[in-house]
Amino acid sequence: MNTQTDTHKKERIAFVGVGRMGANMARRLHDCGYEVTAIYDINQDQAAQLADEIGSKHYTQLAEVTAAADIIFTVVSNDAAMRQIFIDGEDNLLTDAQGKLFINCATLTPGLQQEVATAATEAGASAIEGSMASSISQAREGKLFLMIGGDTVAFERAQPILEQMSINLKHIGAIGKASQVKALVNMVMNINTAALAEGLGLADALGLDLKMICEVFAQTGANSRVLETDAADMIDRDHESWFMAEHAAKDSGIAQALAEEAGLNLPLNIATKQQYQRLIDSGKGQLDKSAISELTFHGRN
Repeated sequence: MNTQTDTHKKERIAFVGVGRMGANMARRLHDCGYEVTAIYDINQDQAAQLADEIGSKHYTQLAEVTAAADIIFTVVSNDAAMRQIFIDGEDNLLTDAQGKLFINCATLTPGLQQEVATAATEAGASAIEGSMASSISQAREGKLFLMIGGDTVAFERAQPILEQMSINLKHIGAIGKASQVKALVNMVMNINTAALAEGLGLADALGLDLKMICEVFAQTGANSRVLETDAADMIDRDHESWFMAEHAAKDSGIAQALAEEAGLNLPLNIATKQQYQRLIDSGKGQLDKSAISELTFHGRN
């Protein structure tokens, strides 16, 4: 009998933000035997459907979510949404939050993660970062790459739960550090995606066989993880969203701000962000990041 795991399974869990990532994380913990007691999302129908599916309860007030759980995962879209649920909103998660643990999984600026953690401490609670470098399917399968920033005691409290959600769990350091690493991960991924789109677009313009080009790329210095995940979608123009272009732009912007604070000029990152902004401006921001190829192939843009 695993006493530690059984003890942690007594922790009541809530999710705030149940888009495709958050919903799959909740499903995973439900499958692992954890009690997911509360679900919240601004899309109330979506939240209610998930609650029905996993035997949870859909709440419409954030303070009620906190009251109904011991550990609350947040998976929201940006800094503004995060501030609203923790700090700016009259109804917020820090109401009567003594003893609660918040695990914040969105890609946000490090400064806001620090601000939320400070507010949580003042409310008698704890907050850590759970930055994810993974896909929707990996969330469902419990195969996330999770980077944790925050207090060691809080991390150790959450660790048995986080291990059920991930195949690679790293405690990066103090609050804000995981967000810095996540910004670097997404910056490089976005640059690689933009470079692949340009390479395939040029190959197409030259009349080269794109299947052959992908095979050559895979065996040379042009290889990348993005080649595996995005090349076929770029060629087939299949841009069903796994990671939205508008999120790519946001994350490249976070990296740009970090670079400016550090006194660095990163022209590739700036150019990549500008390309994704072009997609957003053309009404394609909610397509997958692979849609950046719509800007590089003849006859598409």
